[in-house]
Amino acid sequence: MSITNNKVVVVGAGLMGTGIAHAFASSGFTTVLVDSNAAATDKALAAVAKILDDGVRLGKVEAEAAEAGKARLTVEADLAVAAEGAALLVETVTENLAVKKQVVSTAAPKMVPGALIATNTSALSVTEIATAVEQPERVVGMHFFNPVHKMKLVELVRGLATSDEAVARAREYSDALGKTSIVVNEAPGLTTSRMSAMLGNEAMWMLQEGVATAEDIDTALRMGFNHPMGPLELGDLTGWDTRLSVLRYLHSTLGEKFRPCPLIIKMVASGRLGRKAGAGVYRYDEKGQRIPGSGLKASVL
Repeated sequence: MSITNNKVVVVGAGLMGTGIAHAFASSGFTTVLVDSNAAATDKALAAVAKILDDGVRLGKVEAEAAEAGKARLTVEADLAVAAEGAALLVETVTENLAVKKQVVSTAAPKMVPGALIATNTSALSVTEIATAVEQPERVVGMHFFNPVHKMKLVELVRGLATSDEAVARAREYSDALGKTSIVVNEAPGLTTSRMSAMLGNEAMWMLQEGVATAEDIDTALRMGFNHPMGPLELGDLTGWDTRLSVLRYLHSTLGEKFRPCPLIIKMVASGRLGRKAGAGVYRYDEKGQRIPGSGLKASVL
């Protein structure tokens, strides 16, 4: 098997969509990033350019390769136009089943026959998303991790109808990006989201109970278990609104052990969503850098 059509469409110009678009464009794929928000696509293009330019500055990317990667990435507001003739679509829009089904049902008829349709969902059902298109066997989960240009894992998620061929093709794309892929049978939270949600939720319970400071909880996981980032830092990066949505889904499907910590609910209600909002468990400056000593204190919860 080999990839003969290298046109890829990535839907959603948020943090994940930007990272996925960079991964494909920098790996030789003609990549179209789709979002109706022009400000979001402008920000995405700037972010991709910065990753490539930083790679050149650090000696990890050749200057010509960086410029070629930038040239392979374009943006488009109209999904139907972007999907024309594409062999792969990766949707990374909001974690809402109806929205995801609308995206894939709009794109599928415009793509080449038998095109692979992938969803980056971390919690929703690949099987349900696949019902929105003909040939649901070509729908597969491709769950990337943030930041995409640094994280090597991709979870390939097999829905009820997903064919062996679709999984093999998804793995081929992952290989082309230099990623390591694992195959997961569809289950709430897959492998990583399920474990990460429980870890982050438990860390928030400990913070709420005053077991340790936010800084010390994160240090415990980084230094004691060699995690690259503590669970509270990671929650701030991912966004506590996203974390809460995943926890509520897992709670409804897997039971009480995933009941969201009240502190997460309180933070989301108050707008402390994490780094993207300037404040989560920690506070951040205008450059997105964490302000030392700014972790939430048990005494004020």
